[in-house]
Amino acid sequence: MSDNRALPSSFLTAGGLISSLRILTARGDIALALGVVGILVILILPLPPVLLDLFLVISITFSVLILMTALFIEKPLEFSSFPTVLLIATMLRLSLNLASTRLILADGHTGAEAAGHVIQAFGNLVMEGNFVIGIIVYGILMIVNFIVITKGSGRIAEVAARFSLDAMPGKQMAIDADLSAGLIDETTAKHRRKQLEDESSFFGAMDGSAKFVRGDAVAGLLITFINVIGGIIIGVAQQDLSLAEAGSSYTILTVGDGLVTQIPALIVSTAAGLLVSKAGVSGAVDKVLFSQLSGYPQAFGLASLLLLLMGLVPGMPFLPFMILSGGSGWLAWRLMNAKRSLLQSLDEEQMLAEARPPKDEPIQTALAIDDLRLELGYGLLPMINDAGSHPLTDQIKALRRQIASDMGFVMPSVRILDNIQLPANGYVIRVKEVDAGSGELKPGHLLVMDPRGMPIDLPGIETREPTFGMPAMWIDESLREEASFRGYTVVDPATVITTHLTETVQQNMRELFSYAETRKLLDELPTAHLKLLDDISPAQITISGIQRILQNLLAERVSIRDLPSILEGISEAVGFTQNIGAVTEHVRARLARQICHSYTGPNGFVQLISLSPQWEQNFAESIAGQGDERQLAMQPSLLQEFIGAVRLKFDQAAEGGHSPVLLTSPHLRPFVRSIIERFRPQTVVLSQNEIHPQAKLRTIGQI
Repeated sequence: MSDNRALPSSFLTAGGLISSLRILTARGDIALALGVVGILVILILPLPPVLLDLFLVISITFSVLILMTALFIEKPLEFSSFPTVLLIATMLRLSLNLASTRLILADGHTGAEAAGHVIQAFGNLVMEGNFVIGIIVYGILMIVNFIVITKGSGRIAEVAARFSLDAMPGKQMAIDADLSAGLIDETTAKHRRKQLEDESSFFGAMDGSAKFVRGDAVAGLLITFINVIGGIIIGVAQQDLSLAEAGSSYTILTVGDGLVTQIPALIVSTAAGLLVSKAGVSGAVDKVLFSQLSGYPQAFGLASLLLLLMGLVPGMPFLPFMILSGGSGWLAWRLMNAKRSLLQSLDEEQMLAEARPPKDEPIQTALAIDDLRLELGYGLLPMINDAGSHPLTDQIKALRRQIASDMGFVMPSVRILDNIQLPANGYVIRVKEVDAGSGELKPGHLLVMDPRGMPIDLPGIETREPTFGMPAMWIDESLREEASFRGYTVVDPATVITTHLTETVQQNMRELFSYAETRKLLDELPTAHLKLLDDISPAQITISGIQRILQNLLAERVSIRDLPSILEGISEAVGFTQNIGAVTEHVRARLARQICHSYTGPNGFVQLISLSPQWEQNFAESIAGQGDERQLAMQPSLLQEFIGAVRLKFDQAAEGGHSPVLLTSPHLRPFVRSIIERFRPQTVVLSQNEIHPQAKLRTIGQI
């Protein structure tokens, strides 16, 4: 076996150093901790001139590295650690200031090399042996750093932090809206929220870190003043130097030290200014500047002309102005040609793209289904293509808003297409690609109906209103006033389509109300009601269950706009039943005030047609099963008799100008409604639990 003790000590020392470097490289946290501890050691212990030179070079290199990083990053958030880096760089400069101060005051009487060769070189190079020049240069650097760069970048950081915090709620709402609309997934939403939080934290930290740079400048100024005064006192009182010799020696060293530390501070301040001023742009600084400055060749052309005129002014140096004028003019010419070539190539690409045969659409597009589609014959296209006005599209927009206000349900967008297979003046309304209504119009005419059902005594073309099948007539637009004077209902073709579309939507709201729409409504609940939703879902009922309850309400045209009250009713009902139908009935009872208000007539009364005790008993005896398994098993002959009685009674009420609702017992209402909706879906069936105590009732008949 080999024995390490037999190896040379120099080999062991080199190997140990290499191992230590590998450990530091692998463990960045240890290296950073040792670096911060080293800065603190410099603040306490004296530093030899050789090590001071090394650390001053490291400080300058570190500052240049920070500046180059700020120049090349694409976005400010890519350098989010800048506030921490700025603090470390500031602490390093201040510790080196203190170390150099110790050397200057202790050995400044020996000459300019007392604080190391770096400070000596800066002092001789900048001051050229005259400390007055050095003081002036140092003062200018302080003004540029403290007044111009630091103050400007600090103000930009402050405003950016304020605007970022103010805009955060709106940006978060935009992310939530995109997520609810399905434009982004949950992972993307989390990433964007994290990026938003990082951006806000970054600009807030940059606002605070600007104080580091300002404090560093003030500290450098104070240290310089202390060094000059203290050096002169020490030189005169302790080292027996004359006042002139002490002033010259210590001033050269102090100003050289200030320049060595202020130049890295100026570099870091410039980096901070570049970083905060990039808040509104994306890309490296060179690309951003060159792309934006070269985007307008006219600017270079005007600059060239101005330089030429200034060069011709008597007394001005002609050659520099002519050189810059020629260079600006050449750049303007080159940029103009490049821009013209780019536009020409874009035009050629567009022409080639238009001449190229269209690509086949992906087969997945065939799977897409339009919730609502309106297909028009070619004769009706002027209703949407007319440049002067868009009555049909405007009415559809108003219809969507009206349905949202009345029913609490956002109607899907209507896709309008032309269909050459339809008659010229025909239209078709499709719900999920299935025909739900159709009709024919006469553009340039008006549709007239008599609300009393009497024949229309006007010249025109007899027809039937496409929505409800009522007798109607197409008349010329010149007869509008006469038809209105006779009490007829007069509508234009666009209103006919809108009315038909309204009725179609109301008949199919159950199918159009999707899970995504349910999720969106629940996500937009006020914050005060979200806790109730969290309590019941998914522990007691799923989102799909809530969707089915809302669909049941919409199927009978009950508004779901008061969603908090509906959720409260669901919360109460799921405590004793999981049957969706039973929960729906309980929710309807909670909405008694709203339901009664919806069916209150102009005279302030809810008109009723009640179910007789005999029919109540017939229905009760026909219910088979127990609990949630109950179902209606009535004899066909009895069903036909009931249907005939309902039709007769409601037709008589309609002839008398009444619009009554059918009143039943609470436990029978779902079964009565299931029968009536098959032959008279517009008839409203209410239970006694849905009659609000304050509602005024008037019974006009009995079945």
